[in-house]
Amino acid sequence: MYQKLQVGRAAAVTPSDLSNIPAITGGTSNNGCVLYMGGNGNVRVTTVGGDDVTFNGVLAGSFIPVQVVKVWETGTSVPNIIALW
Repeated sequence: MYQKLQVGRAAAVTPSDLSNIPAITGGTSNNGCVLYMGGNGNVRVTTVGGDDVTFNGVLAGSFIPVQVVKVWETGTSVPNIIALW
């Protein structure tokens, strides 16, 4: 079965050790987003469940199908990450 990823909003992500990914609705809480990887490398994230995990060897053009609230600067080498809601 073919499943198409459909989103309504997208925004560039600036990895940060201090800040979460901003909410797209103007509120203070991001309820989680999936990520598109614009380059090869590693990406460290915090999930909506509070898990701190690093995905190693991510390839350009791939998606991280995990609901995340933060992309860490420390431990992330992937460029051009896009958040999708």
